[in-house]
Amino acid sequence: MSFRDFLGNEPTVRHLREAIAAGRFPHALILSGPRGAGKYTLAVKLAQTLNCLNLQQTDGLPDPCGVCSNCMRMGESADLDARFDEAVAAREELREVDKKETRILIQTHPDMLVIPPDPPQLLIKVGQVRTVIREIYRVPAEARRAVYIFTSSAFMKEAANSLLKVLEEPPEYASIFILAENPGDLLPTIRSRAAIVRLGMLPLEQIEAVLAARRADLRPEQRALVAQLAQGAAGQAIGFDLEGYLASRTDALIILRTAIREPDFSALFRMTETYRAGADGQQKTASLLRTLSSLLEDLLLLQSGVSQLIRNIDLEKELAAIAQQVTIDWIEGAEQGLFQVESGMRRNLLRSLSLDAYATGLIRA
Repeated sequence: MSFRDFLGNEPTVRHLREAIAAGRFPHALILSGPRGAGKYTLAVKLAQTLNCLNLQQTDGLPDPCGVCSNCMRMGESADLDARFDEAVAAREELREVDKKETRILIQTHPDMLVIPPDPPQLLIKVGQVRTVIREIYRVPAEARRAVYIFTSSAFMKEAANSLLKVLEEPPEYASIFILAENPGDLLPTIRSRAAIVRLGMLPLEQIEAVLAARRADLRPEQRALVAQLAQGAAGQAIGFDLEGYLASRTDALIILRTAIREPDFSALFRMTETYRAGADGQQKTASLLRTLSSLLEDLLLLQSGVSQLIRNIDLEKELAAIAQQVTIDWIEGAEQGLFQVESGMRRNLLRSLSLDAYATGLIRA
């Protein structure tokens, strides 16, 4: 894929390519932006550009050829979800004693290491950072510049502190990428030692045009909904799992309806009972919490009189009715409760009970 195929944020991408051309690319770079804005795609593309064996020129700036050995092998990591699933499956095949000591890492090229959040807590752990520390001072074997991509800003405290030591004295032949939806999640000392580049949102009309070209499976009304839900992130829109989102939203609506109507605990408990342990349950619960948060944000927008900004446009009538029955304080309390559920997930609390407690707490509020 050429940089011409990267959607949006043209000035930002051009600035990064200019830095490569001038030999001024930073040793540590925080790529921030909404989920699906293309942070990971851009990080892989920049890694290829730094190491392409047959570098091309597009618009007068460097562009990787995509076919040399470095480009090909680094490009194999572009499908992050697939590589992550493979790494998790490989760990599951290990003996129990080895599983505990094995951290999830993705490496399709000897000089590029991708570090995703390690399940089930989905945090960057100290063992992963220690691997980076061990490898980063090794001179690249086949690339001009070794690349390390942290795909999340969710670090365990000890892991973040360990990474700080590397950022203070990085080797000249290595680049570290940290992808963050919110750079504020990172330690100030990490932010101060890295360049920060922000990827902005694309206009709604451009997202819908992209969907019309690339998602023939979506009807016009579905494209309009996905475009709103993607919040200007082209990558998120293209890969949006509408069926999965609607399933999570159905469960989220059970929680809201239970809170504001005559409680039907049987429906609530049947739903929460399906949120079990394991990596699949972790992902399912995370999707539910994100979906519920989007509904609460829409309620807040409706309360504020800006209904044109809501994302769940197909539910505007029902959400407007719910908004009339709750207060802004209730919505804020419901949002704060989501953080408590997320915190419980990191401590491996039973998810069904956490969701039950959250939902019944909304009724008392």
